[in-house]
Amino acid sequence: MQVLRRMNAAGIHRLCVLILLALQLGLAHAQSAATVSSPGAVLSVIVNVNDEGRPQYAIARKGKPVIDASRLGFILADAPKLERNFVIDSQQTRSSDDTWEQPWGERRFVRNRFNELRVRFTERNGLKRSLDVTFRVYDDGVGFRYEFPDQASLHTVNIVEELTEFDVVDPATAWWIPGGEWNRYEYLYSTTPLEELSQAHTPVTLRTDAGLHIAIHEAALVDYSAMWLRRVEGQRLKTVLSPSASGPKVVRTAPFTTPWRTLQIADSAGGLAMSDLILNLNEPNKLGDVSWVKPFKYVGIWWGMHLNTQTWEAGPKHGATTANTKRMIDFAAKNGFRGVLVEGWNKGWEADWFANGESFSFTEAYPDFDIEQLAAYAKKKGVHLIGHHETSGNIAHYEEQLEAGLDLYQRLGIDSVKTGYVADAGGIKAKAADGSLRFEWHDGQVMSRHHLKVVTEAAKRHIAVNAHEPIKDTGLRRTYPNWVAREGARGMEYNAWGSPPNPPEHESILVFTRMLGGPMDFTPGVLSLKGRDGLQIQSTIAKQLATYVVLYSPIQMAADLPENYEKYPKPFQFIKDVPVDWSQTQVLNGEVGDFVTIARKDRNSDDWYIGSVTDENARTVTAKLDFLDEGRRYTAQIYRDGEGADWKAKPHAIAIETREVTRDDTLTLPLAAGGGAAIRFAAGRR
Repeated sequence: MQVLRRMNAAGIHRLCVLILLALQLGLAHAQSAATVSSPGAVLSVIVNVNDEGRPQYAIARKGKPVIDASRLGFILADAPKLERNFVIDSQQTRSSDDTWEQPWGERRFVRNRFNELRVRFTERNGLKRSLDVTFRVYDDGVGFRYEFPDQASLHTVNIVEELTEFDVVDPATAWWIPGGEWNRYEYLYSTTPLEELSQAHTPVTLRTDAGLHIAIHEAALVDYSAMWLRRVEGQRLKTVLSPSASGPKVVRTAPFTTPWRTLQIADSAGGLAMSDLILNLNEPNKLGDVSWVKPFKYVGIWWGMHLNTQTWEAGPKHGATTANTKRMIDFAAKNGFRGVLVEGWNKGWEADWFANGESFSFTEAYPDFDIEQLAAYAKKKGVHLIGHHETSGNIAHYEEQLEAGLDLYQRLGIDSVKTGYVADAGGIKAKAADGSLRFEWHDGQVMSRHHLKVVTEAAKRHIAVNAHEPIKDTGLRRTYPNWVAREGARGMEYNAWGSPPNPPEHESILVFTRMLGGPMDFTPGVLSLKGRDGLQIQSTIAKQLATYVVLYSPIQMAADLPENYEKYPKPFQFIKDVPVDWSQTQVLNGEVGDFVTIARKDRNSDDWYIGSVTDENARTVTAKLDFLDEGRRYTAQIYRDGEGADWKAKPHAIAIETREVTRDDTLTLPLAAGGGAAIRFAAGRR
C-alpha cells in the first residue's frame, strides 16, 4: 500500500494494466517478467520466459490484449537454437522525448517520444549465451529488435531462421500480398480473414472485428534478410527470413543488431498512416549536409514504351533519341518540371536484357543519343536529366560498372538516378566469394547490402536514388536522405498492360499498406486514361490528380505523353501547381480499401492541398477545413468528378470550380465510382 501511495495515478494505471495483462496471458506463474508502457499509458508490453525458458512477449492496448504471448528467438546453422533454457539476466529502462527535422518529407518536424525496455536473456546452462531484446513503446506502436553482444560462445552468427511471432488476439481482416513469389511486391492486395493469410510480405495491415487497426512491418533493414510473415495456426504469424543461396539466411559478426520488428496500432486506418514509428526507429542522417537532395516533379521518356509505341532498344521506334529528349526537355522547361527521365539511353537493351542483364553498359550511350549535348542543353533550360540504370537483377554486372556509371552522371550534372531490378522469379545474380554467379532473392541479405552500396556511392557524388523493383522500404530515408523513393508495389505501368490493370480500390489500399513503409514512385497523372491498345484505366481524371496528394513521394512524375497534357490543359494545371514537399500532413478520413482523404501543407508556402480517392463505389465524403490557419481566407481551387462521372462510362467528366473558404468551413465532396477530388487552397489575406 505504501508503494501505491507513492505512485501517481498514471503509474498505478500502468501497474494495473500490466498485472491484468499477465493474468490474461497466463504469465502469472512464469518467471519474473519485465514490463514497459508507452508514455501516455496507451500500450503496454510484458516480456518473460515461460516454464521451458522460452523468451516471449505480449502487447496490450488500454488494458486489452492485442498480441498474445509470442515467441522470440533464432535457429542457427552451426550452434544450438537460441530459444529455450533462458532466464532474464537483467533489464534496463529509459525514456526519450525529442523532435527532429526532416530535410524533406510528409511533415517537417517529427516527434520521437517513447519508453524503452532492454532485456538481457542468458542461458541458464550449456553455452550460457546471452541475447538482448530492446523494446521501444510509443503511444501508437511498438518496435523491438534483437542485439547480439560479442561473446566467446557466439562471435560469428549464422542465422537459419528467426522465430519471432505475432499472435493476434482478436479476429481480424487482413490486407496482404504474397511473400516469396515470382513478381516481388507487385501483386494486387488480397482482402481476407487473417486466418486465410498464407505467406505475406510486410507491411501486413489488419483491422480487428472491434475496429482496432494493426500494421506489422520492420524498420531499419540493414545487412539482414527481409522479413516475411507466415501464418502457422489460427491468427499466429511467424517470421520467415528471405532465403540465401549460401545456406544461412543471415551471416553476421557480433556485436550487431537486427532490424526492428514493428507494430503500428491505432483506432483508425488514418492513425496508421499518421504514425511516424518506422521513421523514428531508424538512425539519424549519416550523410551530413543534404541540401543537394531536391524534391521535384518530372516528365520522361517512359510511358511510350509501356504503350508499345516506343522501344527501349535502338531502332525505328527508339524513344531515347537526341531529338525526342530535346522535345521533352523543352516541355519540362515550359511547364515548370525540374527533371526529365530518359530510359533506354544506354547500350544493351537489344539483347535478352530481361533474362540476364549482362549486356548493359552504364557509360556508353546509343549512337542516336548524345548524352553530352543533352546534359548541356538541359542545364541551359534549367532542367536536369534523370539517369537510369536497369540492371535486370544482375548486380554482379552492375557493381562492376557502378562507380564509373555514377561518375559519368556526376560529371554531366545528372543528380538523380532511377535504378531497376526487373528479373524472372524475383531473382538476383550476385557474385559469390569464389567469383562465380549465384542466385539470390531480391530482398535477402545480399540485396540489403547491395542497395545501401548504391545509395552510399551515389551520395558521395551528390546523386539521389529512386529504386524500382527494390527491396522493401523500412524508413532508411531518414539515415540516407538521398534514397528519395522506391517502387515496391503495382504502379502506373500496370494500367498500361496489366491483366488485370489496377482496380479502383488499389490506391486506397496502398495508403494503409505499402505507403506505411515510405514514399512510392507510383508515377501518376495519366490524363488520357488509356493504356496499351486502348486499355481503360480504372480511374476518373479527377482521381489522377488526387493521387499526387494521396500517394506521397518527394519526386512525382507526370507520366503521360506531352500531347495528352496539351489536350487536357485545365486538369494539367493542378499537376503543375501541386508541390512534392510538405510541412504538415493530416489524414482527414478513410477506410482501408474503400476511400481516403488527406490534407497536406506546402513546405514552401502557406498553401494547403487535399486529395481524396474512392474505390469502385461512388460516395460522398466531407472534409472539415479546421487545419487551415486561423483568421485567414483561402481560395479553394477544386477539381472534382463532374456530372455523371464514372470510370467506366464517363471518366473524363470533371468539374473545376473556385470558392472562398476559411477554417470554419466543411467541404462536401461527391466522388464518382473510381473517382476522386483534388483541391488547392491558395492562401490569401489574414
